[in-house]
Amino acid sequence: MIFDILTICPQAVKPYFEEGIIKRAQKNKLIEINLRNIRDYTVDKHRVVDDSPYGGGPGMVIKIEPIWKCLQGINNVKLSAKNNKTKIILLSPRGKLFDQSMAKRWSKLDRLVLISGRYEGVDERVADYIADEIVSIGDYILMGGEIAAMAIVETTARLIPGVIGDETKWSQKKIAKSRKKEIKNRIMGFTEFPQYTKPEIFKAGKEGEWKVPPVLLSGNHAKIEEWRKKRIVVIK
Repeated sequence: MIFDILTICPQAVKPYFEEGIIKRAQKNKLIEINLRNIRDYTVDKHRVVDDSPYGGGPGMVIKIEPIWKCLQGINNVKLSAKNNKTKIILLSPRGKLFDQSMAKRWSKLDRLVLISGRYEGVDERVADYIADEIVSIGDYILMGGEIAAMAIVETTARLIPGVIGDETKWSQKKIAKSRKKEIKNRIMGFTEFPQYTKPEIFKAGKEGEWKVPPVLLSGNHAKIEEWRKKRIVVIK
């Protein structure tokens, strides 16, 4: 099975996969882990991956362009059609809560692509048009998706036959139930709403043009606030 992690911090992730069982599984060609630096797919000399959010607000948002270009460079990842053996996962605190049942389902794939966000998040068009699922690893906020990606890779990889042998069967018996109830409102004062940044119109080739919602370009702060309130996800 192949894991691809899209990140702007590959050197922070790399050492984790060079130790122990994960290292052995790679050496035995049971799994393959590719760390893909999103900055390598930018076009400016400063390798900028983020920009300010449309509609105003604090922080910066990761742009769709370098993520799109990175995914196009991955073999067998077809964005124009759903592939039952490949899944693209966007890691976000407002996503579905990751559990053992997800890991079991994903362990049967040929490829799992994990998009790690940073800053104030990722342009919402990645969630709308690219990702198959949006996933969180817990009811807390991290600085980025890298730790989540590492947790998902390890949890999923250990279910692949041969990675840890009979221990897999034992561990599954120890888990009485997977947490199946999706928590939709997790309240602890943190809210998140869809964020968009440049370009205003992203041309996705045969996929068409993906536009920023017009209200965010209107300059009408009252309408922008109203639009955001309707789309807020409250996170514990």
